[in-house]
Amino acid sequence: MSAASHHFESTILREYDIRGVVGKTLHVADARAIGRAFGTLVRRKGGKRVALGRDGRLSSPELSGACRAGLQAAGVDVVDIGTVSTPMLYFAVWHLETDGGIMITGSHNPPDFNGFKMMMGRKSFFGEDIQTLGRVAAAGDFESGAGKVEEKNVLADYAARLLRDVKPGRKLKVAWDTGNGAVGVSIRAVVDKLPGEHFVLNEKVDGTFPAHHPDPTVPKNLEQLAAEVARRGCDLGIAFDGDGDRIGAIDGKGRILWGDQLLVLWARDVLKTRPGATIIADVKASQVLFDEVARAGGKPLMWKTGHSLIKTKMAELGAPLAGEMSGHIFFADTFYGFDDALYCGLRLLNIVAAGSQSLAEMRDGLPQPINTPELRFDCEDRRKFGVVEEVKARLKAAGTNMSDIDGVRVNTPYGWWLLRASNTQPVLVARCESADQGGLDRLMGDLKKALAASGVTLPDDAGAGHH
Repeated sequence: MSAASHHFESTILREYDIRGVVGKTLHVADARAIGRAFGTLVRRKGGKRVALGRDGRLSSPELSGACRAGLQAAGVDVVDIGTVSTPMLYFAVWHLETDGGIMITGSHNPPDFNGFKMMMGRKSFFGEDIQTLGRVAAAGDFESGAGKVEEKNVLADYAARLLRDVKPGRKLKVAWDTGNGAVGVSIRAVVDKLPGEHFVLNEKVDGTFPAHHPDPTVPKNLEQLAAEVARRGCDLGIAFDGDGDRIGAIDGKGRILWGDQLLVLWARDVLKTRPGATIIADVKASQVLFDEVARAGGKPLMWKTGHSLIKTKMAELGAPLAGEMSGHIFFADTFYGFDDALYCGLRLLNIVAAGSQSLAEMRDGLPQPINTPELRFDCEDRRKFGVVEEVKARLKAAGTNMSDIDGVRVNTPYGWWLLRASNTQPVLVARCESADQGGLDRLMGDLKKALAASGVTLPDDAGAGHH
């Protein structure tokens, strides 16, 4: 039953996944122990087969091999699907009907990071599950066996599934930037079958990320894509993060559409076939999104930030669409309810191709509040949740109009401000939004005052407005 116990560096067992710096906080021995502990939990739930995938990072093959050996040692059969995007691993779990899945990925972190995203059955494996995995390893309380390995390529089936939801419409010119991330594996199999003209940047999977960092929520990472859109006269451009579960988009004028702006367009589309449905977005999303969902006949629901938390809430409510500011978007109307940025891109093309308006015109048709970007400032892990609790208690005592499902989001006649603790880093996160600069300045003042009472100072460079 048991084997040598294994202790993980505590910082790598995070809320939504396991992640660390390779060779410093995350080692090959950890990968083996994760495989063995996860395999143990799968078997204790009556499962036997696990799908295993990896991204294009330089450390991924070695970590994958060790994780595979750990799964086998727990008596679990492994379906190794090779180098894939995270959504391809999720797809494999559904399509091959495995009892779980492990994706080895550092997502959008710097090249020296790597990690593990897991599914137990068809559900996210996160929070308390990850702590349980740590305890199993620490106790050496492993199952034993000799699992088999089967190598399988799911690309053709995956591409066919995505293309099934493409609708006919006018031909578009589109630029795609896979950022040398794992979507490079699947992009051609999909876009080569689409109508119109398609230009792919940084297609080669390269874990050193030579062109730019693969995080589409950072404007400078979209500059190359914007230049291509301008040079080719494209209708729009679509970008991906390193493992393909987050999307970024720009219109034909090179302007970024943020996650909440895109979600308005997708929500209107989904609500045509699912009138009255609940559409979920995280607490960082613009008030415009919640208002527009209601205007389109949907029920807007504000929920906690975090892809695992949103997926779980979505399944519970049977919501057909949910999304986060960070670009994790989940379709469950005709898709599986997991976050697949390439699929989201196709759903965006459907909308643009079906209408007479360009993406730029759709963007201009949305109300344009001004808001701060996400303000992130250092606050040590031991203190960050305490600060939020203190601020919340003072606001409650003052009878403030607010939501406290994830930190505090305060509503005022001149806009709203948000303060929450990051689940993944020693930082506090804030955001403000107003109809005009005067309102935004007032909100920033309110936020600073709320923080000052807890002895926290907002850095001076925080809060340059952007539209």
